[in-house]
Amino acid sequence: KNLAITDLPNVEFRVGGAEAIDLPDASIDAVIMLKSLHHVPVTAMDQAFDEIIRVLRPGGLAYISEPVYGGAFNEILRLFNDEKQVRQAAFDAIRRAVDGGRLVLEREVHFLSPGRFEGFEEFESRVLGATHSEFDVDESLYRQIRARFEPHVGPDGVAAFLNPMRIDLLRR
Repeated sequence: KNLAITDLPNVEFRVGGAEAIDLPDASIDAVIMLKSLHHVPVTAMDQAFDEIIRVLRPGGLAYISEPVYGGAFNEILRLFNDEKQVRQAAFDAIRRAVDGGRLVLEREVHFLSPGRFEGFEEFESRVLGATHSEFDVDESLYRQIRARFEPHVGPDGVAAFLNPMRIDLLRR
């Protein structure tokens, strides 16, 4: 979808991994990672920061937004997609980049991000049926997921969640 956007003349979208950014050294003002660092292979997270630092101009910013491992929605997700280790690895990689003096932590922000589903069917379609992931969900696990989801459905048929998030604004 991003590649089809044509009305942002100063924005360019490219497909690629954070551990190998196809851009010249010190060529960009900002790197934005939205809920994606924890999807970089754990063994490549430090390499991803090497690349982020390499492509940022001096004084450039890295905006890293990551889900925190907690909250009611996470309790459902972890039944079939437990991201505890990869989320911790992402925060550890950020800390190493800052503690090593390679990036400066300008600001850390914690907030709750709302999420909503018009019933279990939408959750099943958007989450269990996501095309970017494959989950091994048998009938027994499916019933457990549904049972954990259903208490969050209100009288209007909507399940609403507040998901804990963290932003690290880092400067080169």
